Amino acid sequence: MNKEQLIEQIKIKKSFLCIGLDVDLEKIPQHLLQLDDPVFEFNKQIIDATHHLAVAYKPNIAFFEAYGIKGWQALQKTIEYLNDNYPEIFTIADAKRGDIGNTSTRYAKAFFEDLNFDSVTVAPYMGSDSVEPFLAFADKFTILLTLTSNAGGLDFQVLKDENGLTLYEKVLEQSLTWKNSDQLMYVVGATRPEYFQKIRKIVPNHFLLVPGIGAQGGDLQGVCKYGMNDDVGLLINSSRGIIYASNRTDFAEKATEKALELQQEMEAILK
Repeated sequence: MNKEQLIEQIKIKKSFLCIGLDVDLEKIPQHLLQLDDPVFEFNKQIIDATHHLAVAYKPNIAFFEAYGIKGWQALQKTIEYLNDNYPEIFTIADAKRGDIGNTSTRYAKAFFEDLNFDSVTVAPYMGSDSVEPFLAFADKFTILLTLTSNAGGLDFQVLKDENGLTLYEKVLEQSLTWKNSDQLMYVVGATRPEYFQKIRKIVPNHFLLVPGIGAQGGDLQGVCKYGMNDDVGLLINSSRGIIYASNRTDFAEKATEKALELQQEMEAILK
């Protein structure tokens, strides 16, 4: 899926919603635990109930790896179900990988070729040779962790050098010099709306994946005011606020209601 197709879906659905699939067996409805693959069944019902309101889904890989082989099989079934039934959906492997050389290439092959995700999240701390192996895959996107929504993100990301340049600004500027940098997107937390103006001055045309709306208290209006560009340029992620709207048999219907609330707010902003 290329950037133009993603933009087209935003226009069609009047939405720039990304739904995070962070599946915890302790939180999903208990009746699903009787099934052979409760993780996949939960994902399938969430996807079927919300696909018309979202332009992207973001499985958090840790929530699948935690269940060993069964979890990885559930992940594979989830991405295959998305690709087979909803090919217009942009898929994000929230893996936060980051290593050098052949290791990065193998991570990229796992998510881009074997699982056929459209994108993967990557940590930039090890520099260009840890990211460019991901960027070498045509028509795939690498989403660089830049300014995260967690409290500890401030430990390093906003530290300034002698010229007053913060670390996250250095990451943005340096990443634009890497091969195939047009295939980059960036993770910017919704709990940091005051930084979006600075970020847009450096990367005015790239998409930003924005977690932190909903359960973490991020403000959609503030993010859009400072972070939106002519192509919208935002993927607003909500995970727990949608997928765990109910832990009963009506969980899919309640997820639809929560997703619709966000989609309608987005539609109003787009107007």
